[in-house]
Amino acid sequence: MQQQASNPIYDAVFKYLMEDERIARTILSALLKEKVVRVKDRRDEKINKQFDSITVFRMDFAATIEKDNGEEETVLVELQKNWVPTETLRFRQYLGAQYSNPDNVIGYGSSGHALPMVAIYLLGHRVGDIQEPVIYVDHQVKDYDGHLVTEGIPDPFVSSLTHNSIIVQIPLLHGRVNSRLERVLTIFDQTRLYSGNRHLINIDDDEFPDDPEMQHVVRRLFKAAASATIRKEMDDEDVYISVLEENKTELMKVRKELAKKEAKIDEQASMLRTSIRMFLDSGKTVSEIAKCLGKSEDVIRMLSKDSQDY
Repeated sequence: MQQQASNPIYDAVFKYLMEDERIARTILSALLKEKVVRVKDRRDEKINKQFDSITVFRMDFAATIEKDNGEEETVLVELQKNWVPTETLRFRQYLGAQYSNPDNVIGYGSSGHALPMVAIYLLGHRVGDIQEPVIYVDHQVKDYDGHLVTEGIPDPFVSSLTHNSIIVQIPLLHGRVNSRLERVLTIFDQTRLYSGNRHLINIDDDEFPDDPEMQHVVRRLFKAAASATIRKEMDDEDVYISVLEENKTELMKVRKELAKKEAKIDEQASMLRTSIRMFLDSGKTVSEIAKCLGKSEDVIRMLSKDSQDY
């Protein structure tokens, strides 16, 4: 039977999900394609305040991964989510702050190295013409001739200076359940919206009968739908985004008007240059041209120089 759950594309709901360590492990394990055994929230309040914006929601985790040989490795996961197109500069500024954060460095002096970092982007919009819902951007180590270098890799120094990225295009998730990751990401499928209500998605209570981890995720989404606090936060996000879209529309109008005015100014300047060139060709002086055109001699000199450059 279908039930209504909160839509995790909203920051308030997503934050509520990821605050549950079991769910954070489930989602990060699927995205990283690794067995994540522990997750620690590494939220940096100073950085979050510095880049505070509802258009990009950020969470930082120290994820402990258990390798096939039983060894454990800790990676820094920078998870950034947005549901409206955003300048890539915002993402880059935040990553830059993480690179310069001394808390992300292990050890001291020449023996110190940064935690390996993976940047995850959950996007509520398309990226260009890329058709795959999830793409992995991995940095390979090569020699001068383009051959892969495997001996000594991974190396802490190299890993400290580069990072891999995972990009999820939420609008392309519909109908794709061919992997563990796609199964986990079905909760973001926006074709599930309940009667056009962006706050709620439809989920069958028996949709994941043999998957206790996803059952746990779904139960928390049901719990979020019953929370008055989360519903209020979702309303606040709607208001903010609405104002943001109105401001963006107004900004586009202003830019169009400015473009028209600039084009008109360029046209007038071009006509002046043509007139000045004709006067100069006829033997008139700068002073005479200034009087004829009603402009200062400095303007005539400047435009006459420009006209010679054409």
